[in-house]
This record gives sequence, structure tokens and C-alpha cells, in this order.
Amino acid sequence: MLALIPARGGSKGLPGKNLRPLRGKPLIVHTIEAALKSKVVTRVVVSTEDAEIARTARSAGAQCPFMRPVELAADDTPSIHVFRYTIDRMEREENAPIPDLIVLQPTSPLRTSADIDGAVHLFKAKGGDAVISVSAAPHPLQWYKYLSSEGRLEDILTGSERRRQECRPAYHPNGAVYVLRRSLLSRDSLYDGIAYAFEMPANRSVDIDSIEDFEFAEFLLARRGS
Repeated sequence: MLALIPARGGSKGLPGKNLRPLRGKPLIVHTIEAALKSKVVTRVVVSTEDAEIARTARSAGAQCPFMRPVELAADDTPSIHVFRYTIDRMEREENAPIPDLIVLQPTSPLRTSADIDGAVHLFKAKGGDAVISVSAAPHPLQWYKYLSSEGRLEDILTGSERRRQECRPAYHPNGAVYVLRRSLLSRDSLYDGIAYAFEMPANRSVDIDSIEDFEFAEFLLARRGS
């Protein structure tokens, strides 16, 4: 199955993060190496508008068959538009269908090849439109609050005084693995179809968006010995 790694050059939260060294190698290389070690991935493709990211990806063993248009690399570009553009163009230029795909964000460097394989196995077993990796939320949803413009606490959900034992466990997408049916890319959201969850532990679910995330990922990788 094809693994697509979307990696743009711009980042407001942590500039240049996809090339920032993490434990001695650029951040994106951790994801490329996990994909190459996977038993189910047959091809690793990086989508980027950045020439240095493309060079780094190719050196690490991934393909970058074409550059992404700059207009699809803005902060507010929906991810599904990037996936759709890349797969549409590959199918057109190579004259070969891509029925399913895996999307791996480079900002999730602690995800392993076993996570990728497990998500794909679940995708094939369930037969839905998507499998999306998640991790458990640290607190029940009822405990979270909005802040009003005056700084007043307001309930997001009712039942905010419930004990943890009385609340259903909540999960959030961790950004590490998306296994998608090709037909899902014609819709507006990855959640428009039937999506199943592939649960991952917190210590493999860091999604890097800040220097603090980066430092935490570095700590966890060092503890892992990677």
C-alpha cells in the first residue's frame, strides 16, 4: 500500500520543524524510516513544496515525484485537498489506480512500523472507509470548559461534576496514522465515511507543533534508545 507523507516547508508554531534534527536526523526521516520498515507499505511518497525537504526525503529512501503547488502549502490548506491533489496527479501521470492509501504526518516521529501495520490490518479486517489512530484523552470531556470573553468558566458538556468513573472514556486523533479508502478523498472530511479507531499509547502519540513537543519527543526517543 502507498504511504503518503505530507510535509510543507512553512510552520508558524515551530519554523522549519520537518527538517529540524531530532536525535541526530531530520524530523521527517523518522517517519520515512518507519514507513520503509513496515511490512504493508510498498511505496513511500512525500508531498512538499520545499526543495530541501524533497532532497532530504529522497536521500532517506522516499520518492518525491513532483513538487506540490505553493497554493496547497498554506497554513489554512485543508489536508484532504493535499491528499486529493497528490493521488489524482499520480494516478493521471502513472495511469494506474490507487485504491487505498496510508497517510503519515511527519510530526508524529514516535509512531512505529508496527503501528502502521496494525492500523492497516484493522482497516482490512473492518472494511470501512478509514482507520484513524487515536490516543486516550487525559480527562473526561465533561471536565473541559470554555472561557467566555470575560474569562468566566462555561461548560462544554453537561454533567461537569461527574466523577471520572461515571464518564465514558474519550479519545482524540493523534495524527500518526490514517488508512484511507481512495473514494473518501472526494468528500470534504476524513470522517464523512465509516471510520474506525486504532488506539495508540500516549508515549507514541506526540504530535509536534511547538518546541516543547519537540523536546518531549526527544526525551521519549532517548528513553526508548532510538
